[in-house]
Amino acid sequence: MVAVEATALLLAACWYGYQLAIGSPVLSFWGAVFTLGLLLAFSAWLYAVGVYLYRGYRWTRAAALVAQLFVLTIGLPTLSGGLVLAGLAMLLPAVAAIVLLFHNKVISYASRTGGSTPAL
Repeated sequence: MVAVEATALLLAACWYGYQLAIGSPVLSFWGAVFTLGLLLAFSAWLYAVGVYLYRGYRWTRAAALVAQLFVLTIGLPTLSGGLVLAGLAMLLPAVAAIVLLFHNKVISYASRTGGSTPAL
């Protein structure tokens, strides 16, 4: 789920970069470049969290939870602002990921202390 969200964020960053490259009007060009950099950095961070969550590292559950809370803080105003489809597209995966992060199997998988994959 985290990797899918990272892919969606990367696609949004590509679309934003394309719009910036074709000359869409912006208030501040360097502010838009900074926003593009943030989108790309957050996408890379989510990919790293997804990879290490798949490997079973402990710290990834907290990082994934923080990412989902960020998505909720953007998704709720989007939904209440009248963009229902975009708001639901952000809220539903975030809520599903939060529920799955607290599932017993995920907790035990991401808390392994022995075996071939070391846990931090």
